[in-house]
Amino acid sequence: MNNQQSERSRYFAVQVFMVLGAVVLLGKVFYLQLVDNPFRSRAQVIAIDKMTIYPARGIIYDRNGKLMVTNEPMYDLMVTYKQVSPDMDTAKFCRLLGIDTATFNRNLNKDWKDVRYSKSVPFAFLKKLSIPTYARFIEHLHEFPGFYPVLRNIRGYPYKAGAHVLGYISEVGPKEIEAGKGRYAPGDYIGATGLEKQYDDLLRGKKGYKYQLKDNIGRIVGSYANGSKDIPPVSGSDLYTSIDIELQAYAEWLMAGKVGSVVAIEPKTGEILTMVSSPTYDPNLLVITRERGKILSKLYKDPQKPFFDRAVMAKYPPGSIFKTIVSLIGLNEHVLHRHQSVSCHGGYLYAGHLYKCHHHAPVHSIDQAVQYSCNTFFFRAIREIVDQYGFYNPQKGLDRFVKDLRKFGLGRKLGIDYPQENPGNIPTSEYYDKIYPKSKGGWKSPTIMSIGIGQGEIQLTTIQMANLAAIIANRGYYYTPHLVKAISDGTPIDPKYTVKHSVDIDEKYFEPVIHGMQRAVEAGTAPLARIPGITICGKTGTSQNPHGKDHSVFFAFAPKNDPKIAVAVYVENAGWGGSYAAPIASLVAEKYIRGHIDKSRKPLEKRMHETVIPTVEEKK
Repeated sequence: MNNQQSERSRYFAVQVFMVLGAVVLLGKVFYLQLVDNPFRSRAQVIAIDKMTIYPARGIIYDRNGKLMVTNEPMYDLMVTYKQVSPDMDTAKFCRLLGIDTATFNRNLNKDWKDVRYSKSVPFAFLKKLSIPTYARFIEHLHEFPGFYPVLRNIRGYPYKAGAHVLGYISEVGPKEIEAGKGRYAPGDYIGATGLEKQYDDLLRGKKGYKYQLKDNIGRIVGSYANGSKDIPPVSGSDLYTSIDIELQAYAEWLMAGKVGSVVAIEPKTGEILTMVSSPTYDPNLLVITRERGKILSKLYKDPQKPFFDRAVMAKYPPGSIFKTIVSLIGLNEHVLHRHQSVSCHGGYLYAGHLYKCHHHAPVHSIDQAVQYSCNTFFFRAIREIVDQYGFYNPQKGLDRFVKDLRKFGLGRKLGIDYPQENPGNIPTSEYYDKIYPKSKGGWKSPTIMSIGIGQGEIQLTTIQMANLAAIIANRGYYYTPHLVKAISDGTPIDPKYTVKHSVDIDEKYFEPVIHGMQRAVEAGTAPLARIPGITICGKTGTSQNPHGKDHSVFFAFAPKNDPKIAVAVYVENAGWGGSYAAPIASLVAEKYIRGHIDKSRKPLEKRMHETVIPTVEEKK
């Protein structure tokens, strides 16, 4: 009996011990699961979320410190597909954001085979939330796990000018992401055109990252490692440009209703003061909003091609402004002399054909040839240059001429800090050998003498023309035209923009050309370019247009003895160079030098602005 009682007692004790142990364990579990909140929260964390913080893009200023491009806040609504609750109130969600169910489904359900999307990586569900929409939605954000807003900056333009030169930004596509090799991710913005594209690496800044702990339904429960792993964003660098935004806006105003371009340069530095392509558009139209796609499509379909930057991309025959360069090279090569007379009876007669010239006073010097823009004189001049090694050796003479032209920055890109610059075209002997093969008689100086008056195969961009005016203003040198003067982070501008380029023309030969340009304004082909109290030197050009009315061309610099501005204007289908290009150029010069337009020229200013010149397409 005693043994049995002893065994029962031991068995009972073991049972009691096991029960007490179980109670203790259950109590601990109860405490950990229901009482110890911090531990419970940490136990429910199933993910570390990496949130991108986008930097502010660099600001762009004009030469006088005026804001041309600013940043304005807006929000993108991001989503992580796997964290979206299937039980969320979709109707309320759509109502708060002002979208319908179809938009909700389209924006949430992506092509998961597309490399841009992943169910576990955040992507943009809805972009460009307005501030009122954001404010309304943010109050209910906790009801929609998986969604969160991200602050972005879109561009703003205080002046409705400079669309081409400033450019615009756009969202990166698959090609940019692949080419960027890790620099870009879906949702990033990139400079698409203009200065935004040229200086994108500096303007873009560096993205920051914030690491957050999220629970199993996507709620943020804290920062990872107390924020020690977070990386703050670095704002983009600001650009200080050479553009005078008020002059830019004024030149665009003068070019309203016209097709063409205006480029103005400060001769002593090569800084571009204004660079206009017309027609243009309000840069605010291409701010990243939900309507931008429609606006882009409309602009792309416009027959006048407002996206085509005529200042640097269009190749034009320069017309008679090219006669100044022919004069300088002919004098420097001693095939022309200053006091050289020519008989011009309405044109240049060769092989029974009269190559026409307009009627003007007799020409007894290069000064007068430039003043009156005598075609006869320059047909003869280019033949003297090409034939300087003999009539039957035009290749050598032309190639020497081309070599000289290269020093003026022609037939090649000038190298401005701006995308899509066109080199123009300067024909060589090799070029003409292909057009006029020896088997068919070849070519001689009369064949190509139209280049002496800036016609034929000679093609320049407007910025090259403005740079030619700067070279003449400087009496033989130039600095490569450029748009950026300084960068806020101290990054130096490219040293090539501080290198002085000589065209290797003796300075004394500029005197007759400049005198002729002065006389062209005062008593020659460009009377509408006169500026009261300012001596302006300019040259008209009338560029032949096989498709319609001739193009109006003019380049100039002012003042004569201390040039502050060199400008070139090209107006398509506007006829004689003195009719529109000359007055527009002189108004731009006067506005820059004086700050206002003389009262006596106000009617001219008004007429230039109000005149609409139809294009060939519009005439049809």
